[in-house]
Amino acid sequence: MNMQIISDQAKWFQDGFSSISLEALNGKAAMLSRIDNKYVLDKAALMAVMPDLTKHFEVLEIDRRRAFTYNTRYFDTSEYSAYYEHHQGLRKGFKVRVRRYVDAELCYLELKVKGQRGMTEKHRMPYDEANLGGLTLEAKDFVSTIYSGHYGKAFNYDLRRALDIQYRRITLVAKQGGERMTIDTDLRFCFAGQKLELGSERFIVETKSQRGRGFADKSLQSMGSRSTKKCSKYCVGMAALGLVERHNRFLPTMRKLGLVDGPYAVNFGAKLAA
Repeated sequence: MNMQIISDQAKWFQDGFSSISLEALNGKAAMLSRIDNKYVLDKAALMAVMPDLTKHFEVLEIDRRRAFTYNTRYFDTSEYSAYYEHHQGLRKGFKVRVRRYVDAELCYLELKVKGQRGMTEKHRMPYDEANLGGLTLEAKDFVSTIYSGHYGKAFNYDLRRALDIQYRRITLVAKQGGERMTIDTDLRFCFAGQKLELGSERFIVETKSQRGRGFADKSLQSMGSRSTKKCSKYCVGMAALGLVERHNRFLPTMRKLGLVDGPYAVNFGAKLAA
């Protein structure tokens, strides 16, 4: 079993959780429309909540693996419109990415838009990873059609490659369905030869439920963890690599990740002061 993302926690995910297949997970909780809450945890905080989670969640297992590599390429305009719209908190924001599920050998174009009551809606289509250099005409039409139909306005954005992110993910699904939880670590941000690696001591945990108040949220909060607003991996990576001028909304998340006054802030501190 490939569990190299975690050492001390491996026993929990290997022995503590019963497994669920991808087909069964999608049947229980595909969660393409959901309310997301994100938490930044260190190893001690993650371990503290494990006994509670094993009672109510199963772990995704594919080909005897329970931890999976995700490679994601984000697309944005030359002015980074998607980033700045998110930074400003605009209600009609978007993200466009091509995500490769490396271990499952799957690749999708994904568009995320905002729904009512803060819900996130994700739309996707299969994508040929041979076209990662840019978006195909079919992909652009898919994005434009979904965006226009959702927001009632034209998609006037010329998208190009913006940022690459790699991480390892473990996915939990509630035994009763209707709720998912992902645990990401080993984050790597890459752009034009620049690279920033965050290691496996910090975790971005995301809960996904219909109302944003699922069992995982209650369990995490009972252990003293609080959800982190503005915890977009894309936006954090853009700020951490110094690709954008404004990033104050993401500073709380970046501090929790050690990107400000922490172990990964060696070069970033100079960028903040610039």
